[in-house]
Amino acid sequence: MPLIAFASPKGGVGKTTVAAHVAALLARRGHKVIAIDLDPQNALRLHLGVPLRDEHCFLSRLGARPAWRDALVEAEAGVRVLPHGPVDPGRTLELSQLLMTEPQLLAEPVREMLAVPDLIVVLDSPPGPNAGLAALTPWLDLMVILLLCDAGSAAIIPQVANSRFLGRGTLATRSADRAVVVLNQVEEEEPLSDAVFEMARAALGTRLIGAICRDSHLAEALADKRMLLQGEPGAGEDLQLLAEAIIKRLKLPPPAGRDGGFSALFEWGRI
Repeated sequence: MPLIAFASPKGGVGKTTVAAHVAALLARRGHKVIAIDLDPQNALRLHLGVPLRDEHCFLSRLGARPAWRDALVEAEAGVRVLPHGPVDPGRTLELSQLLMTEPQLLAEPVREMLAVPDLIVVLDSPPGPNAGLAALTPWLDLMVILLLCDAGSAAIIPQVANSRFLGRGTLATRSADRAVVVLNQVEEEEPLSDAVFEMARAALGTRLIGAICRDSHLAEALADKRMLLQGEPGAGEDLQLLAEAIIKRLKLPPPAGRDGGFSALFEWGRI
């Protein structure tokens, strides 16, 4: 089943927020979803409602070859999460070096997950090029690149459009075929935001699959440990449309026994 990565050239673009919402929206449609946090900030679990006191971790223990099934946490949103786990800067560097020399430590468990019928795997990748994403690039079905609708992103859009953002060589070229873009924090009738949006649409064409408006309700929901999963006007509707665009892009069939409608309850069975 599909492997979807959320990536960004730089931090602070709302990547984890969008990854968490898409994972939860897919789960509400009845899909079985595992969300893997590759980012040392270890924040994906919090967006999905895993309590701060929960000490499950996966990536930070990768050198010990943890059993991924034992590290799964079932979140309130109906998603099963593999938290990164806490690390200090030195340990983050060690993990990166470990993944560069032994990428199979991450690739093998993810390949096991992808062999589970009807399971979707969502990755929250650290900003910029990183060893975790590189280890899984050959198996990616879709890479969702998050950009802000600002001047900084305007400078990056040409690199994304010609695939230089993903590096050089055959692997980067093949990855580019599976890369799409989402603009976050789009402000209606704001001249710079409008200009960046039009630039992205012209440069990226059908690879621009979503735009999410700047919405204070989204920040308020996150502060209140909630998610916008009902298609609420504004960012909630945009996030739902993005999830639908991803489903269409990947040609995902409705889950077995489901008509594709949202459902807050889903019987996982055994993985």
